[in-house]
Amino acid sequence: MKYQLLAQEIIADVGGQGNIISLIHCATRLRFKLRDSALANIDKLKAQSGIITVIESGGQFQVVIGNQVGDVYQAIQQELTSAEQTSDTAELPNFANNKKDSLFNQFIDVVSGIFTPFLGVMAAAGILKGLLAVAVTLKWMSLDSGTYHVWYAASDSLFYFFPLLLGYTAGKKFGGNPFITMAIGGALVHPMIISAFKASTSAGSSTEYFMGIPLSFLNYSASVIPIIFASWVSCKVERKLNAHIPATIKGFVTPLICLILIVPLVFLVIGPMATWLSQLLAGGYQAVYGVAPALAGAIMGAVWQVFVIFGLHWGFVPLAINNLAVLGHDTLTPLLLPAVIGQTGAAFGVFLRTRDAKLKMLAGSAATSGMFGITEPAVYGVTLPYRRPFIFGCVAGAIGGSVVGYYQGAIYSAGLVNIFTFTQMIPPTGVNNTVWGAMIGTALAFIISTVLTWLFGLPASSNSPHRPSTKES
Repeated sequence: MKYQLLAQEIIADVGGQGNIISLIHCATRLRFKLRDSALANIDKLKAQSGIITVIESGGQFQVVIGNQVGDVYQAIQQELTSAEQTSDTAELPNFANNKKDSLFNQFIDVVSGIFTPFLGVMAAAGILKGLLAVAVTLKWMSLDSGTYHVWYAASDSLFYFFPLLLGYTAGKKFGGNPFITMAIGGALVHPMIISAFKASTSAGSSTEYFMGIPLSFLNYSASVIPIIFASWVSCKVERKLNAHIPATIKGFVTPLICLILIVPLVFLVIGPMATWLSQLLAGGYQAVYGVAPALAGAIMGAVWQVFVIFGLHWGFVPLAINNLAVLGHDTLTPLLLPAVIGQTGAAFGVFLRTRDAKLKMLAGSAATSGMFGITEPAVYGVTLPYRRPFIFGCVAGAIGGSVVGYYQGAIYSAGLVNIFTFTQMIPPTGVNNTVWGAMIGTALAFIISTVLTWLFGLPASSNSPHRPSTKES
């Protein structure tokens, strides 16, 4: 394979297969959990032509690859599988073997591990929802047409059945049987439960009971926090059961006991408490955002790419998705769009200014990737090495973010932050001022960062075939 040699070198340079606890990838990064990060050869990894940079953050050893990360990940998986088959002593990656880390690092690692596996399809579904909104607004399509119904189902299925997907990925992340937690998630969105919820909200409905305990049915479609808590509890129970049940029967007895215990526990305790927490988080965010939305936009626009550098941006993903589930819209994601496009504009400014052919090609491709929400090539390959373009991108992001915050832009479906985010900002009632405000703020971020970088972003030496040190500031 094309990336097989690079995969072999990455495995060797992170300390070998025995040093790898787990591996996932997001849009641009390989995210390793290592037993001992001191065994990794960071300098050698950074010197590889297929690697942009290496970061240790959020309890993870992150190798930034770029747009080819999926191919490199598959090559590494093949190498690990091959090595495992030829060695009786090879140890499988296992999250449960992870050494203790700080609470914050564990949180970032868990969130990224749960959400990254379906990040791409989530972005695609969000874009499709946005395009349907555009088609309806422009009267290209009717809400009653079969075409709309089919494509809407395609765009909404992932969000409607979120507990199913999160059950699977959370189960894997917490070191349990993902199909048990997936079954728990399926119970939350089972048609019988959805019907019971609808009936419980109608006038004159009677209370249902589980073994004499009154049930409070809630709508768990598109919910996030309940199934993650339920999966964590289930995996804890599963490990306890597996340690005591004979191997000959634990393959079906353990799942049976987990389903019998955890599903009622979700409906009686975990679900209502997690839903209350979800509403509290959403209400708290709305209260803070409502005080000064323009200031919130300026702050997020300025610091978002700094969070991305250290991999800390994953801490905001549950909040944004929770806002969509609880409020029906999210005002956090639009604030990040100027930050993304600000770095894109800075890379484009380098492209316009430099006479270095290699740098011009790199900056041009990085600017293209940035438009689609992938800013790591721009940040690590172009703006951060020269420092001033990165700063200009953050400044432009702050200015643009304040405009988006002032107009209180909101999205109505989840996805990556990119130029398609505008389509996700069209509400059911049609285009409004918040969409235009977001466009103005984002355009300002791009123009300001491009112009500042073109005028002041590069030293004179960068116009000759010369690259600065890529050491991060």
